[in-house]
Amino acid sequence: MDNFRQLFQYILSGLSNGAIYALIGFGYAIIYNATGIINFAQGEFVMLGGMLTVFFLVFCHLPVIPAIVLSVVIATCVGILFERLAIRPLKDASPLRLIIITIGASIFIRGVAMLIWGKDTHALPAFSGDDPLYIAGATLLPQHLWILGGSVLIIIASRLFFNHSVMGKAMRACSYNPRAAGLVGINVKNMVLLSFALSAAIGSLAGIIIAPLTMTSYDVGVMLGLKGFCAVIIGGMSSGMGTVLGGLLLGLLESLGAGFISASYKDAIAFIILLLILFIRPEGLFKQKETERF
Repeated sequence: MDNFRQLFQYILSGLSNGAIYALIGFGYAIIYNATGIINFAQGEFVMLGGMLTVFFLVFCHLPVIPAIVLSVVIATCVGILFERLAIRPLKDASPLRLIIITIGASIFIRGVAMLIWGKDTHALPAFSGDDPLYIAGATLLPQHLWILGGSVLIIIASRLFFNHSVMGKAMRACSYNPRAAGLVGINVKNMVLLSFALSAAIGSLAGIIIAPLTMTSYDVGVMLGLKGFCAVIIGGMSSGMGTVLGGLLLGLLESLGAGFISASYKDAIAFIILLLILFIRPEGLFKQKETERF
């Protein structure tokens, strides 16, 4: 019975972490499928969401909802500025050059955050208190439910947007064939801009809901961004269910490995999985014959 409870505890923790990885990976996939760019600055939008919320909530003493809304809006504006100032001016740039630009942007954003907020680690108060819940003998903090529920709602909202809105369908058209989309009157540049805005907004929301558990600092986005990248690679660079399953699988394996092997290898497990996927099945575990882009 104790072994079952322990296993169930690891599974719950893994699903909670996996939901965050899936959400971060979703941001990668949106930009990749709209532009062909792998945005390695995605983790910094996760960091901005948490740090900005701490700033507005703790230092400016704003209520929770306005602090979260302002944080998401500012992070989204940073994403828009990133696309307008760093990506759009580079016409016909090679993918490698664009990837280097995103890495440079990641370093720049992280450096600015360090200058503004320092190197200290900050914590957000839990949304529903710190009293644990007990499920089948396993302990679950209320914030885990916020993480799971928030991730599910954001992913469902994104799916509805891409499948049932005019703007979402226009983004899908640009992802499949930008030239043909332009010929039928779709402004491809605006769709690319929108993809960066959506990616930044989703990343910042992920940073906000995870901050009460993991705390946040200027460099927290590095590891979270890399794990989100692992999730989207496992899912085959799809912004559909592939990335969701990739994130959940990564979270479960990471949690089980940390529990049954050693917590010291928790971060290494993600990168071992990434290397195995790249060697054995580089197109991803959940990629179908024709990848569902949105």
